[in-house]
Amino acid sequence: MPAEPAARSVHTTWLYTLASIVFFFGFFDLIVVLAMVETVMSAGGGGLDTVAGAPYSTDRVLAIAVLVLQLVATATQLRYCWFLRVGRGGGLPHAGMTAALIAPAALVWLLGLAAPGEALTAAVSLWAAASLVAALLPKTPRRLVLLAALILTVAHVAIFTALHGAPDGPQSSNTFMIGLFALMLPIMLLTSLWWWEVVVQLDRNRRTAAELAVTQERLRFASDLHDIQGHHLQVISLKSELAERLLERDPAAARELVHETRMIAKEALEATRSLVAGYRQVAFDDELENAREVLTASGAACELRLGPLPADAAAQSALASVVREATTNILRHSEATSVTIALATTGERCELRIANDGITTTDASAPATARTTAARTPGSGLAGLRDRLAAVGGTLEHDEDASAGTFELRATVPVRAGVAA
Repeated sequence: MPAEPAARSVHTTWLYTLASIVFFFGFFDLIVVLAMVETVMSAGGGGLDTVAGAPYSTDRVLAIAVLVLQLVATATQLRYCWFLRVGRGGGLPHAGMTAALIAPAALVWLLGLAAPGEALTAAVSLWAAASLVAALLPKTPRRLVLLAALILTVAHVAIFTALHGAPDGPQSSNTFMIGLFALMLPIMLLTSLWWWEVVVQLDRNRRTAAELAVTQERLRFASDLHDIQGHHLQVISLKSELAERLLERDPAAARELVHETRMIAKEALEATRSLVAGYRQVAFDDELENAREVLTASGAACELRLGPLPADAAAQSALASVVREATTNILRHSEATSVTIALATTGERCELRIANDGITTTDASAPATARTTAARTPGSGLAGLRDRLAAVGGTLEHDEDASAGTFELRATVPVRAGVAA
């Protein structure tokens, strides 16, 4: 089955976050590689060696070796970015992957001391690798790793300068850009991961709010069922006990109590059926307000546009069932951010419209009604609502726009008289 819509949205957010991190690291490494290529092209002098039949200076061989190692380090850095999904302090991946990240960068740092070039170029690869590792560590180890990487970077520049001397002219633009991007690297990385964690937390809160809203509906139903059954069962128990005591002394009275017990049991059964089937009298105003509260708690902006209510109690009860069923379906099967509940009277008909912008598709080949509600059993879902409305002369229609991601449910009932909402 396809992933839940919220999960797809979070995954898409992660892809955007990953793409931005990979782009930044890739651009940074591209500047470093181009600086090393420039060094290779300009390297010369010193003792001559023969490589593949062509004369190569020792400096150029070292510069090529550093360049190749930098390319390897770049590849491992970009691959390591995929492990950042766990967020800041989420823990390091397999030790082999971390070793593969650090090893080429450390070799670039080491060989860069002997190779020609600018002091900072070969130092920042280890700094970039350490930034990736630090992002996955808790706060205190993270600071220590970044501090150690900073010390190594400064030490590389100092040692390189001591071995090769300070540059005669001003530093090139590559050095300035590399230094600027190196300083921004951990800031960008940690900020991106912070935003990613915010998205994950918001998604968790949204799921929790939706679950709480559904739980609230279940508790409300359980409370109604308890009110019905608790009272009747208590009366049945008392009358049965009294009939048992009078059975020998006063059979006529006992028989009357048994008859009353049977009638109470029948009444309790009918009340339970009415509750389960949704025919029990429901305060329409309360149902609308409850729908707005639970939808708002789940993260959807709910707007009520109410006109005159139908005076018929059965029609109000049927419309309340539509509101309750639609609210439950929106909470369970969509990721709606906006819901509109509108009630309007036209002529002799009262129309209730419930529209949301978060439809989901569980099966592209399934009919529209099957994609908008999970349950397809008789007496539940859209089929059950049609039966309830038909009992009071009403109708139920729906309109789904997959391209716009909207779903609208329209229920109509006859109006005998109206009162202001």
